[in-house]
Amino acid sequence: MAFVNRAMRTIKVSTHSRSCSSGVAAVTHTLVSSLADGRTTGILACILFIFPILALSGCNRRAAFRMPDPEVLVAPPVQQDVAIHNEWVATTDGYVNAEIRPQVSGYIIKQNYKEGAVVRKGEVLFEIDPRPFQAAVDGARGQLAQAEAQLRKSAIDVERDTPLVAQKAVPKEKLDNEIQAKHAAEAAVESCKAALERSELDLGWTKVTSLVDGIAGIAEVQMGNLVAPQVRLTSVSQVDPIKVYFSVSEQEYLRAKHISSNDQPMNLFENAPELILADGSPYPHKGKILLTDRQVDTSTGTIRLVAAFPNPGNILRPGQYGRIRIQTSIRKNALLVPQSAVAELQGGYQVALLGADKKATIRPVTAGEKVGTMWVINEGLNPGDQVIVEGWQKLKEGTVVVPKQAKVTAEAR
Repeated sequence: MAFVNRAMRTIKVSTHSRSCSSGVAAVTHTLVSSLADGRTTGILACILFIFPILALSGCNRRAAFRMPDPEVLVAPPVQQDVAIHNEWVATTDGYVNAEIRPQVSGYIIKQNYKEGAVVRKGEVLFEIDPRPFQAAVDGARGQLAQAEAQLRKSAIDVERDTPLVAQKAVPKEKLDNEIQAKHAAEAAVESCKAALERSELDLGWTKVTSLVDGIAGIAEVQMGNLVAPQVRLTSVSQVDPIKVYFSVSEQEYLRAKHISSNDQPMNLFENAPELILADGSPYPHKGKILLTDRQVDTSTGTIRLVAAFPNPGNILRPGQYGRIRIQTSIRKNALLVPQSAVAELQGGYQVALLGADKKATIRPVTAGEKVGTMWVINEGLNPGDQVIVEGWQKLKEGTVVVPKQAKVTAEAR
């Protein structure tokens, strides 16, 4: 008990000490001395190790710990002229699309092309069983031969009886009938010739050919299928160059035609369009505007434009999606900041600025076009603002920061 009383008196003294560590040291010294004298029990020996830890933890709660102010990099916005581009959703299509259909009915007996391969105009793609059409040709030739024989007989009759009629050896009525028979034979010959020509055309159409140079699609029929003129066998598309369709709003069209005065005019037809592919990569070749559709779509309020792009190697195919990108104007003295300095939050954009008292200020801005690694800010910034370009992620409104100047440059446009 004497040992406990001595320790308690030491603790009371330590509470009035100026230093927590000196008070803990004094108590620890008392406990160690008691152990050395052999006057402590096992339980009191544990106090020797537990009490300094509890005492020091109490001291730590009393001491105030302050984190250093975060360091940030700041820079003013870059001011320069920037080319403004507009983008529209686009789809590709063949420059010429030909549907391959048979001209006659029959059974498919052969496919001569490789699906997805390049074919030439006039190349045979499918063959239809020609035997019925060959028989029709042979029959038409026989009928033509009969008509020609009848014509020759009528001609002989007219030639023989003409002088006899002059001699009144043959009635004139007979000659008239022979002349009419000759005319009928001539008409029959012409009709048979036409029938023969038609049957020969049908026979030729048993070989279904490509109408254009291009890429042939997948066959839509199989060997042995019975086909008719309304059945589509496949399609062939000319894809070099390839057409790209995109729609612009009626307001944009009026601005591009310099009719509307409500906004800045657009150079929509003067500049070469660029094609951005579905994966975001730019197509290496630029195109040209071919034409504008004849009317505005009343359901969407848009008008369709058509551009053509070179397509060496037939890389692009009809039906692909992408974006048409066209430089439509020049923004004078635009303000640009690094893209890393702009935060997107719930559809809006924010930047962190350095205030005069070295406190961070969060300001909403209106972001425009991205130019390389920079971002055009349309509204919300002034040329003299100090934008926090690095280290803003953990800042809040009013956070005191340690600013360091950064050097920010934009690429020449």
